[in-house]
Amino acid sequence: MTDIARPASKPARPHFSSGPCAKPPGWSPEKLATGSLGRSHRSKLGKARINHAVDLTREILGIPATHRIGIVPGSDTGAVEMALWSLLGARKATMVAWESFGEGWVTDVVKQLKIEADVVKAPYGSLPDLAALDQSTDIVFTWNGTTSGVRVPNGDWIKDDREGLTIADATSACFAMDLPWDKLDVVTFSWQKVLGGEGAHGILVLGPRAVERLESYTPAWPLPKIFRMTKGGKLIEGIFKGETINTPSMLAIEDYIHSLEWAKSIGGLDELIARADANAAALDAWVQKTDWIDHLAADPASRSNTSVCLKFADGAVEGLDDEAKLALVKKIAGALELEDAAYDVAGYRDAPPGLRVWCGGTVDTADVEALGPWLDWAWAQARAA
Repeated sequence: MTDIARPASKPARPHFSSGPCAKPPGWSPEKLATGSLGRSHRSKLGKARINHAVDLTREILGIPATHRIGIVPGSDTGAVEMALWSLLGARKATMVAWESFGEGWVTDVVKQLKIEADVVKAPYGSLPDLAALDQSTDIVFTWNGTTSGVRVPNGDWIKDDREGLTIADATSACFAMDLPWDKLDVVTFSWQKVLGGEGAHGILVLGPRAVERLESYTPAWPLPKIFRMTKGGKLIEGIFKGETINTPSMLAIEDYIHSLEWAKSIGGLDELIARADANAAALDAWVQKTDWIDHLAADPASRSNTSVCLKFADGAVEGLDDEAKLALVKKIAGALELEDAAYDVAGYRDAPPGLRVWCGGTVDTADVEALGPWLDWAWAQARAA
């Protein structure tokens, strides 16, 4: 293993970060529209560009006309926090966690808001029994576990006659997976994930049942200004019509529009899903023939096609504790970055020691295929050291 030759060719675009993710193929700053820069976001032009981004989002994702779409501050985290702090507390909650971001929402609800909640957990690499969740409660879950590589395979477990709300953090799922919008009352994401946009902005999608909750329930706790979505007991519709709560970056919005227009030009959601599936399949083909690595997500049915998380195979690092394994991960990732062969492939800091390779639709399959030999080379270098 230690005499593996340095591969002759590299990925053309070695960007495999799980956020911010790779830009769309052919991206350059010169391709961004700049007419809105230096203008007020409340100007006619500014609002038109914001609404254009929202309209393209609805079109590509197939979001029903019944659902509101708003651009909010704070990336996906901000969007989730707005939902949790504004909607929860009317009834008991069920918090579902199988990776670090789900754990974060548990902390918010149980320790900060102190809402009565059942906490349902599964270890990294697995899903809990979703069909057993109490749907008389408000259910909060991540659709795709960015730090575990485990996703919800479908929405069949969500009842049409549920009493509570379903609140889905779908930041690594939107634009790469087909979501059942009729079963989801709240969906959040950030465009810095699957579409490779810039950070700091989130998207909040509210279904009719979520709007009804907002207009009929007032939380017992005070809400910061950037969380407030109602006034006088009515939804502030302007938030979902281009009137953002605070000043957005028009440059980031123009970058998002560029990504949306690219996505539409290649065939929309179907092609984005196909590209992610092809990338994940290419990485899996390498995993299947490699004896030192394995998927963290054991079940292929719930394995992510975007944030693919890998662990060291049984026996490959026998005798090493987690600290030593983490050191091995750093050596592998560092060697790849020094060679400009792959950037940002170390696993998430709270996840089991391993690698994480982004396979979303902005990544080219040829680059994933070229990555495999470099991973083998870096592993050999790290083990030899």
